[in-house]
Formats: sequence, structure tokens, C-alpha cells
Amino acid sequence: MFPDLPTNEDDLTEASYESVMPEEPEQWITITLVKQYIYCPRVVYYETCTPGIRPTTYKMQAGQAAHQQARERAARRKLSAYHLTEGERRFDVRLVSPTWKLSGLIDEVVIAPDEAIVVDYKMANWAGDNHLIQVAAYGLMVEEAFKLPVRRAFIYLMKARTFEMVSLDGALRNSVIETLTHIHHIRMTEYMPPPVDERNKCKSCEFRRFCNDV
Repeated sequence: MFPDLPTNEDDLTEASYESVMPEEPEQWITITLVKQYIYCPRVVYYETCTPGIRPTTYKMQAGQAAHQQARERAARRKLSAYHLTEGERRFDVRLVSPTWKLSGLIDEVVIAPDEAIVVDYKMANWAGDNHLIQVAAYGLMVEEAFKLPVRRAFIYLMKARTFEMVSLDGALRNSVIETLTHIHHIRMTEYMPPPVDERNKCKSCEFRRFCNDV
């Protein structure tokens, strides 16, 4: 099932997720998979059940180059962009979460006296549901690693050159748990999800030639 956002805060709990969490680190989920599931659950199937078939596209290479440029510009940015007067900025923060069985590389983490903030850069004009889930998952990892609350995140939209602030509320956090549960189900059962309703997503998808029903 493709999760709608936001879910009801009572839908899922950390305890319900623990029942399906794998113990082996090699089976832990990357944050990239979390984002991809929200965009199209079939991508998770192809990535985990048929590994090694993803082609490298020009769009992917161009996005990586633009991302690096955004990272270099971000280093010169002031904390006022995040509504802070003090804090420490850390870039390219790689984290592993034993609690959530997640791993990922975060573009930027800001450590303030009473909170931590996740900053993610996107080659986009607006933030989609997949981006919201991604920063929320990052937030769970950062809270665990730095022992600070993560109440908000910022998505830097490189095409629009603007920031979008995301409140990491309970509903969004539960959407992360729901997504992780569905990803584990796909991996363990090799379940092929149905195609997404928004078929315009398929036009630029590198896996389109593997889907015979779109």
C-alpha cells in the first residue's frame, strides 16, 4: 500500500516496527530506499530483489554535479538562514541507526544548544512527499546520534533557490515507520507492488522498461 501523508499518529508505533526489524546490518535500510518507496514502491523491489540492474542516467550524473555545487555554496551560508543565532554546522554526516536499522548520508546537520536541525539539498522546485519522508527519517537518526530533539528540517530547493521548512511532527514520523515496515515486507517476500497512479512519474524512470503494465 502506498502511504498517504500524513498518517494518523495512532496508526503505528515504534513497538510495531520492532517486530519486523532485521538484526543483520547488511539488511538495514538506506535512507535512499525510504525516499524511493514514497516516489514509487516498485523502485524498492528492483533495487532490493533484482540488485545491479539500475542504469546510470545523464539526469543522475547532472544531479550529482549540481548537488556538489550546492554543497560548496552552503558552506558560506549564515545560520540566520535556519533562524538561528548560534550553532555548529556539519556537512556530509554519515550515520547508522541501530534503533531504526537505517543508514544514510545527510547533507548538513546543524547542532544548536537545544536542538539539532537536518538540512537536505534537492534538485527541485518544490518538496514532494518523498522529500518530507526522507528528512523525517534523517531526523530520527540525528536524534539518536546526537541526543538532541529534531523538531524541524530544511529542504533547500536548488532550482528555486529557496528553503522550505518542514515540521517533524508525530504524523510524519509515523509515516516513516509505516514506510520502513512496507520496505521490509517487499524485501522479505519479494512482493512486486502495483504501479503508481501518477503515471507521469514513469516517463523519466530508469526502471520503466522492466514494468510491462505501464
